[in-house]
Amino acid sequence: MGFIDVIKQRAKANIKTIVLPETEDMRTLEAADKILKEGIAKLVLIGNEETVKKSAADAGLDISGAQIVDPATCDKTQAYIDKLVELRQKKGMTPEEAREILLNQYLYYGVMMVKMGDADGMVSGACHSTADTLRPCLQILKTKPGTKLVSAFFLIVVPNCEYGANGAFVFADSGLVQNPNPEELAAIAASSAESFELLVQEKPVVAMLSHSTKGSAKHADVDKVLEATRIAKEQNPDLALDGEFQLDAAIVPSVGASKAPGSPVAGKANVLVFPDLDAGNIGYKLAQRLAKAEAYGPITQGIAKPVNDLSRGCSADDIVGVVAVTSVQCQAAE
Repeated sequence: MGFIDVIKQRAKANIKTIVLPETEDMRTLEAADKILKEGIAKLVLIGNEETVKKSAADAGLDISGAQIVDPATCDKTQAYIDKLVELRQKKGMTPEEAREILLNQYLYYGVMMVKMGDADGMVSGACHSTADTLRPCLQILKTKPGTKLVSAFFLIVVPNCEYGANGAFVFADSGLVQNPNPEELAAIAASSAESFELLVQEKPVVAMLSHSTKGSAKHADVDKVLEATRIAKEQNPDLALDGEFQLDAAIVPSVGASKAPGSPVAGKANVLVFPDLDAGNIGYKLAQRLAKAEAYGPITQGIAKPVNDLSRGCSADDIVGVVAVTSVQCQAAE
């Protein structure tokens, strides 16, 4: 059974309700058809009911098992407006502005459904930027208690790979935090380890990546990773974490033994923490396109309730996978 099949089975064991707000995108409707057929989650689709149903029917898709919510006619919309005003009144939100937002920006409506307990999580981003997807989450849901930073990772599964956890890795941050400082990088490492353990169900082994291994290069960028490693170790003494490592020293046992003898992490890492978003984003796309890896994400961590982003280049199957991952996150958030 493949990795994502295991995630789907876990999702089916405790069905959650997931909002898909991007009903204007056919990939969303195609994914909805597959999710409902497989019984992975209950779905809420946001949009005009007649339009959504016609789009699906024209494409030969069966979404009859989904709940379709039209903000213009839903009897809960006024309660959502009132709550949004309450949450954002210090920022000057008026009832008129809240109504305008919720009737026209379905991502905000979906997040309000999660906030109000009418859904467990949301998946969006097929036709919206990461900023558009996460802005309402940060404004409405806020960060999870005890979490210092919202960040994002990709769950990477490389076929026929002896490295990581049978080819499974977390790459972080690959989707959100542009240039984390040492404290933020340490927080990303801790959250990523927790996410890996939840989703892969194996012990996380965290490598703080750089262009240097254990002092082989001197640069301010290396110093940042060294300081992040120190902070992360201090804050998470029981976590298998070390750095700084070049990628090969982090995941290849023979190289790790040569470049970082004595390190408990070198050559064994399955959680790869990149020094900045450029490196993380480039790294995951290289694995996806050249190694034919499955890449699920960007999956967010640190939000009070699970809301996940999609790459705008995603396929319908990618959406199905992220919905399954989101459902497992929802189970853990109970």
